[in-house]
Amino acid sequence: MVVSIRGDKSICLPVSSEEQYRQLIADNPNFRAYLLQVYTKYPEIFPTGMDEGFSFHDWVVSSKQELSMRRIKLKTNQEVYQLRPDFIMPYMVGKTEEIDKPMYLRQFGVPFEALAYVFGRNPMYWYRIYLSLGRASIVGTTIKDRQKLPQHLVADEKHTWLKGKRVYLPTTAAEGCILGVAFSESASAEALTKGYKEFQTEARLLDPNYTPVTVNTDAWDGTKQAWLKLFPTVTLVLCFLHAVLKVQKGSPSYRNLRKKLKSKLWKAYKAANAAEFLKGLRFALIWSKKHIRRKRTLSKMRQLCRRASQFTVAYQFPQAHRTSNMVDRLMNHQDRLLYTMQYFHGDKESARLYLRSMALVWNFHPYGARMRSNSPEQRSPFTDFNGFSYHHNWLHNLLIASSMNGRQTPQSG
Repeated sequence: MVVSIRGDKSICLPVSSEEQYRQLIADNPNFRAYLLQVYTKYPEIFPTGMDEGFSFHDWVVSSKQELSMRRIKLKTNQEVYQLRPDFIMPYMVGKTEEIDKPMYLRQFGVPFEALAYVFGRNPMYWYRIYLSLGRASIVGTTIKDRQKLPQHLVADEKHTWLKGKRVYLPTTAAEGCILGVAFSESASAEALTKGYKEFQTEARLLDPNYTPVTVNTDAWDGTKQAWLKLFPTVTLVLCFLHAVLKVQKGSPSYRNLRKKLKSKLWKAYKAANAAEFLKGLRFALIWSKKHIRRKRTLSKMRQLCRRASQFTVAYQFPQAHRTSNMVDRLMNHQDRLLYTMQYFHGDKESARLYLRSMALVWNFHPYGARMRSNSPEQRSPFTDFNGFSYHHNWLHNLLIASSMNGRQTPQSG
């Protein structure tokens, strides 16, 4: 059972303008027709039971924004939901068009003090808005169809600091999106299991039977134990990139030999089948024994070859990730933003919300001009993942996708 939290009962509606919205809520028949039209097109942003009927319940008035909103009651379970237009931020903190550009700049780590200097208000105002985005489910907000839940994942832990103490950020990625990020004070199997469980919980709200087919990880035992505990049938694929980097680190003074060895390893990686891959590894090992005298490098090469079976398992799953490149790039983004703020200085919960907000802003941020030069519409990781967007503006798109905090009702069948 999932405990309802603030925001789960708030439905965010796509409307073309504030003027259209005010006309709609003044006319119950037209507003009802509009709601049914939106429900037919985007049922995932509404609670289950909308198709069995609803009644207008009462009004909610925001004196802060001088805006009236309706609440509806579902006939099937008598649950009451508030209807909020997408031009207003959650908790009525401001108009979306006023928040759009400041939150866009957060993607580049622009400090809250700088946002206050340019856009007014005060740093804490922008900080609270940013953290509030992290209350929504990352999986439920990013993935709008359970059929699109990824079968092949990449996972790793980002190292960072809280009040000068090293902490870990278990991060799950697929299709260029961050689908899970948590805060862990330890890299033990137990702590990482708790961290990665946030992804599992949110994914199974979308599909109670969800289990990924493969997950690519590095060789850290705690990571592997965590994923096997959460998803006992998942196939672990060892990251080949991490293994090559460890071999490289073992021979810093042998630049030319290191380059040749790396070339042979990546040639083996590109093999068309497992047999050719193993053959390439054996050749690289024989070559290293003949040309490299550094014991540490040879030890890392032997270790890589002993783990060959953990690399070749990927050939059974053509769509599996063989390296952790995807999550590494996303963690580089995390690292840049965390560096600009000199890491975490507050409590664990604010750090957790900060990370989740960072993930959602990344998933919905608009690509640059070069990426969308061949597309008339604004593209983002979300639109690439789902194949559509709710709105041409990235923040409107995020707000609508996070309707009911992104906590879609589990679907059966």
